[in-house]
Amino acid sequence: MAANAKTIRRRIKSIANTGKITKAMELVAASKMQRAVNSVLGTRPYARMAWETINAVAKSAGEVTHPLLVENKEAKKTLFILFTSDRGLAGALNTNMNKAAAKAVAQIKGDIEAIAVGKRGNAALRRANVPVIASFEGLTNKPMFKDVLPIGTLVLEEYQKGTYKDVIIGYTDFISALNQIPKILKLLPLGQPEDMEGLGEVGNRTESENVVTDLQTVQNYRKDESREYKFEPSPEEVLNRILPRLVETMIYQALLESAASEHSARMMAMRSASDNAQDMLKELTLTYNQIRQAGITQEIAEISGGAAAINNK
Repeated sequence: MAANAKTIRRRIKSIANTGKITKAMELVAASKMQRAVNSVLGTRPYARMAWETINAVAKSAGEVTHPLLVENKEAKKTLFILFTSDRGLAGALNTNMNKAAAKAVAQIKGDIEAIAVGKRGNAALRRANVPVIASFEGLTNKPMFKDVLPIGTLVLEEYQKGTYKDVIIGYTDFISALNQIPKILKLLPLGQPEDMEGLGEVGNRTESENVVTDLQTVQNYRKDESREYKFEPSPEEVLNRILPRLVETMIYQALLESAASEHSARMMAMRSASDNAQDMLKELTLTYNQIRQAGITQEIAEISGGAAAINNK
């Protein structure tokens, strides 16, 4: 009985310490999540407006073409950019993203190469025997635009050289603290606005009035098809300057979405772990008290039996 109570007491202490750790991790993730969510909500309208503007400019450029607007039909390879987290303890976030990536890879015809942003995706791609030409770590803790410039430079240079026929990007779309959805989108060649309807799910945001206002601006911009553009110095020069910046903006937006999703998922996972620890503590404390009470009752019974035996003599 005493040994059993001692074992339960050790378990109670161990679970209590684990609960303190998960609670601390929840608070840290909540702090990072708030910063990441503010960033992703602040950049969504800009990313959408940039996409709309570029497509409108491309349509108005007449017969002018640009390498980023056409598919490299002679190329045989596809480049896949996968965004995941560096660490676990984020629920099913990485598992869901890796499953979506594996499904997308299976549907790609021809050779494929990958750029991995995050250790989890890098490991998953290597297990699937997908060649990883570059990997990046530590970008989701505090995403900065300069962090994606090496990725953007690599993608732009290789695509314009004709190395890849298209570029696909996989990231986790932040919907809310409770909901993050894996997304697979074609980044290059740059397509029509409809191709990017899923980027950020801006229409589902209600947290900020500014976001709603900016979304309305984008919607009004879409409806206005009477805009005319004058290119200075030339359409070629304008597209050469703007299109690469659009690609970098899309990559940065995917990084922000993934960062917000990661911290949100980790916060909820740690909150669930903390709640489970409290439930286990309650059950173990009740069991410990029952064992302790049973031991006290047994001791009292033994004392009473001994006293009765002495009196009978």
